[in-house]
Amino acid sequence: MATTTTAPLTESAGEVFAQLARLNRATRPQLAAACALSKPTVSSAMAELESAGLVARDGTAHGSTGRSAAVYRLAADAGYVLAVDRGHTQVSFRAIALDGTVLDEGQSTRLDRAWSMLAAARRRRTADGPLRRAVVAVSDVVLPDPAADPETARRVADAVESLRLPGQVPVAVENNVNCAAIAELHDGDGSGEGPGGRDTFVYLQVGVGIGAGIVIGRRLLRGRNGAAGEVARLAYPWADGREPGHEALEARIGSPGLMLQVSGAWRADDGPLPADPEAVFALAAEGHPRAAALVARHAAEVGKLAVSLTAVLDPGLVILGGGVGRNPLLTAGVAETLARLGWPTKLEVSRLGEHATVLGAAHLAREHGINAVVTGA
Repeated sequence: MATTTTAPLTESAGEVFAQLARLNRATRPQLAAACALSKPTVSSAMAELESAGLVARDGTAHGSTGRSAAVYRLAADAGYVLAVDRGHTQVSFRAIALDGTVLDEGQSTRLDRAWSMLAAARRRRTADGPLRRAVVAVSDVVLPDPAADPETARRVADAVESLRLPGQVPVAVENNVNCAAIAELHDGDGSGEGPGGRDTFVYLQVGVGIGAGIVIGRRLLRGRNGAAGEVARLAYPWADGREPGHEALEARIGSPGLMLQVSGAWRADDGPLPADPEAVFALAAEGHPRAAALVARHAAEVGKLAVSLTAVLDPGLVILGGGVGRNPLLTAGVAETLARLGWPTKLEVSRLGEHATVLGAAHLAREHGINAVVTGA
């Protein structure tokens, strides 16, 4: 595995390189149109990129007039990037070329196994040029100023260090729910700008913990402290005679809170106590009265959280994700509560599944990698 820094590209070569990375394959006329540059400027830029070993010819395209044009793609020396989801229960990764081609991927519930897979993936990438950047998604707030909360900063640093990535690889860190929101922006159903697109939405993750990724005008909202969307910190409960607790809302709506409610409500004639949320939802789907009632109550609680988000942000679209949030049995109750108490809001269930976070991290890693080539960083 190699890492490298190179001389920065000229402005026009940088534009052409970034556009070719997005298009995957293109001719010079196509690049000229995409970059709004003249053909001579693109020709000069391509000469610079070819000389640096960053682009390579990849066949010929024939037009309707009979003329042919060389097709270009990124060369191996353009390099690749690494995206890692350092979750609570498993580690997932993807190695991606700068044009978006997936080169390698894997996941494991064991950290030592994840170490082996990451090391093996790096060894296999020796023919794919330098590793430009890595992005690690963590289940914590990523602080712009670590000194503002040393304990949180330490947890984030420990999560990254636990992966044993090579010290010479520049690493960027992002919150896992924010990464999932970025994946929904780029890969979710109906992605794209304009009516019906996902230019403004809230991704609401409900699983072991709760969190929201907020996208406004196709831009991720991180907030002053990097904590935008940390809905676990909402004051809860907000009621006479009851004192709000630290992250009490997450303790109520997260999976551990759901299981506490189940264990408290379960009766001997209900059968064996379900071991986890999946078992509760499975029983509810089969028509088990107690399980169905608990799931309905939980859906209403999640719906109240969605209502609170729409009252502040009015996003027009809420996407449910996470191990619990994606369950279809949750949707009806959330939708009913949202329709009854909130502004008109479309509700969808994420179809990206457990891969949403690593997909979003891959998008960020590509952006960082392309910028590293353009700037020579």
